[in-house]
Amino acid sequence: MATGRVDALAYRSRIVSQFESLLHGQDVTKILDVGAGDGWIANQISKRLPKTQVTAIDVQIREHTWRPVKKYDGDRIPFEDSSFDLVYASDVLHHAHDPARLLSDMMRCTSRFLLLKDHTYSTPLGWLTLGLLDELGNRRLGIPSRYHYQHRFTWADHIETSGFKRVSLVHPAEVEDRIWGRWTNKLQFVGLWCRT
Repeated sequence: MATGRVDALAYRSRIVSQFESLLHGQDVTKILDVGAGDGWIANQISKRLPKTQVTAIDVQIREHTWRPVKKYDGDRIPFEDSSFDLVYASDVLHHAHDPARLLSDMMRCTSRFLLLKDHTYSTPLGWLTLGLLDELGNRRLGIPSRYHYQHRFTWADHIETSGFKRVSLVHPAEVEDRIWGRWTNKLQFVGLWCRT
């Protein structure tokens, strides 16, 4: 297995551990993974929270996936309001044409919890770093980098003025390790919100 593949799985495993920690003790059974990619995180969530039913969707279906991923048009999530106990996305919002619009649609689909792992920056250097990392990580997969990263916590403001209360916001999020993590974890966050 190539080193990059090992590092990618280790990175995603740390994200799942963050999710699991934030969701500890919460009663969720129906979960939606928005922008599931190859379905690896959805698969891990199903294993770690065995009483859950995880539905995975994405705008682009990969040839090999860890679990079924349903295709959707990226315009409107194809489920009724409040269809899920939890809706989450990992490193997805910044790829959307309109992150605030996708975020609103995710909030529409959850009856209780919204969980996000993504990026935030506060300086031009932070934005440039995220752009470089995006290109390195996504170009080979054919995923466009749109550079719509969250500046400070504007997405959190949008969520919290839309009927959700912050349960936890982890920043910096320890999803990278060693020297690389000391440089980039300050650009990472994981947050959980609950509908009020």
